Amino acid sequence: MLEVDDLVVRYGAATALDGVSLRIEQREMVALVGPNGAGKSTLLNTLSGILRPAAGRMRVEGRLAQVPEGRQLFPDLTVEDNLRLGAWRSGDRDPGRVYRLFPGLMRLRRHHAGTLSGGEQQMVAVGRALMSDPDILAVDELSLGLAPLVVADLVRHLRMLNEERGMAILLVEQNARLAFDICGRAYIIEAGRVVASGSCAELANSPEVQRAYLGGSTDEYEEYDESEESEETTR
Repeated sequence: MLEVDDLVVRYGAATALDGVSLRIEQREMVALVGPNGAGKSTLLNTLSGILRPAAGRMRVEGRLAQVPEGRQLFPDLTVEDNLRLGAWRSGDRDPGRVYRLFPGLMRLRRHHAGTLSGGEQQMVAVGRALMSDPDILAVDELSLGLAPLVVADLVRHLRMLNEERGMAILLVEQNARLAFDICGRAYIIEAGRVVASGSCAELANSPEVQRAYLGGSTDEYEEYDESEESEETTR
């Protein structure tokens, strides 16, 4: 679905990505993990066409949509108007398919996006990306600033998109423990270079990865009650 080979991206004289290579196969969920400033968002913005590479090659089969870091909604527009902006390529401006995935957004459709909670805004951001009918969904920092229950609910929806709709997912995360729990494979990027890759189980067992990325408790993300309604876990 997605292949990147020796990608180089520069901001003036500064090199943000230095020979990055990765791939995503059909129906895969793949994580890109790294610290702040490692080049994760730069890679997504290059894949989305926002940035132009200085060198290297990219190949995307199908349509890629990005959920940007920090949601980047239009706060003075309604939820429904924000969703419809995502359909400028697909032409289908009916947000019904998003409301079926996130029923809680239906009652908020006339609310201004800037008045929503962080979890609700993230749902709108994911829904806006889905309005373009993507084959690959690239999610930048899903868990940023959100409570564990909210993250768990969003994770459930991503898994549903992958398992039921066959959508490939590229998950960009600083939270390596969460990313490894969700995805089958992962790449670790530091200072613009991929320094490790493999199955999430292998990486999680690496002493170097454990020391650098897997400190702290895992309990808050491992279990949640899937019977709870989405709208009860978004605030």
